[in-house]
Amino acid sequence: MSEATTTDLYEVTMALSYVREGMTAPATFSLFVRDLPPERGFLVAAGLGSALDYLTDLRVGPEDAAAFAAALHRPPRDLEPLLGLRFTGSVRAVPEGRVVLAGEPLLEVTAPLPEAQLAETYVLNRLSHQTTIASKAVRCVLAAAGHPVVDFSLRRTHGPGAGFQTARLGAMAGFAGTSNVAAATALDIPAVGTMAHSYVEAFEDEEEAFRAFARTHPGPVTFLVDTYDTEEGVRVAARVLRDLDRGPGCAVRLDSGDLGALAVRARSLLDGAGLPDVRITVSGGLDEYAVERLVRSGAPVDVYAVGTRVGVSADAPYLDSAYKMVEYDGRPVMKLSSAKVTAPGPKQVFRRPGCADVIGLAGERPPHDGTPLLETVMRDGRRTGDRAGLGECRARLAADLTALPPSARRVRAPVPPRATPSGPLGALTEAVRRRIAERTAGASAARHARYARTASGARGPVSR
Repeated sequence: MSEATTTDLYEVTMALSYVREGMTAPATFSLFVRDLPPERGFLVAAGLGSALDYLTDLRVGPEDAAAFAAALHRPPRDLEPLLGLRFTGSVRAVPEGRVVLAGEPLLEVTAPLPEAQLAETYVLNRLSHQTTIASKAVRCVLAAAGHPVVDFSLRRTHGPGAGFQTARLGAMAGFAGTSNVAAATALDIPAVGTMAHSYVEAFEDEEEAFRAFARTHPGPVTFLVDTYDTEEGVRVAARVLRDLDRGPGCAVRLDSGDLGALAVRARSLLDGAGLPDVRITVSGGLDEYAVERLVRSGAPVDVYAVGTRVGVSADAPYLDSAYKMVEYDGRPVMKLSSAKVTAPGPKQVFRRPGCADVIGLAGERPPHDGTPLLETVMRDGRRTGDRAGLGECRARLAADLTALPPSARRVRAPVPPRATPSGPLGALTEAVRRRIAERTAGASAARHARYARTASGARGPVSR
């Protein structure tokens, strides 16, 4: 089986019905986030590369059709209409690393309806997860106020794949390294790490452990100093580093307790030992809120290692994202459900100074001070350009962060900018709304008329 089967069952049932009904005209689906999670002033677009990989390779083969048939408890021949289905459409998307706001399309897919429908689950999963993690990671970088941040999340992310993506997205956000060796190797980013408490416990005492570690690793080393008594651990580390003439590039790591107070004491002990160049790294349940508190307190921390809470975006682990059809066969469509209304038609986002964005129609002329965000990244089922590198994505993000209002960049109580609809989009929305209302009213009147005729015929003539 291929990744074509990595989809929700209802995507299969709808695609099959579309094919059987001959509904294969082009459809446009828009992927967007309805509302930002609490304490978020913006999002960072991410996941586009893996979504395009999926669309490039999407093809329903015999094993996939057989799997669909088994899931539906249908004979394999019933699913034969889906055999050979592949993605032949186009994609317009916000490049990875750009800042996006609530309601703005991150991506729009235009393809024959069965293809665009079958792609929904996988594409939505990729963009939603990676945008969530990228948005969390960049908040850690903002909170650290120039201090290096490194990724220690792999052991508790939701699977190795998620761990790899967290390392990649952290690097895009500006992290200085990752503990994930596979990601560091594949992405050409620094691998970072120290030792575990188990290493220290394996030796008779801390000094023996630190000296053994230094013998194995002749370069700069980082000693974990809080296995027993943290202050004594710092003293032992300082003695070993001084004896071995290891100063610049080395560090001690604090992983528990009052990290701010312990960092102050550790800095005093290291400086008193003549080791002002030995850095202090802190870890242990950190996220942007804890990092901000330490920075604000003036704690002498040099490096922040973030892990679990960032790798799973603990305070906001999902996005209210949606993938909705906005046009079929040239006809704009929209959803009118309470609290889930969508806007019709293919769209474009025009970035204006201060992220005073305007959401308009795809063919609309941009405002004089607006720059279009969505770019064509796939046409006729093939990419239109090379995959963006981490450096390019990182540069985009840095530029967009600079352009954001300071109130949106705040870690606590941010004020997110709000995108506004353009005049043409507003006019189209009202026109489609009226058309739906008129059609619904007409259909209702027709039903009542049919009911009245049926009821009259059923009564028949009255005998006297």
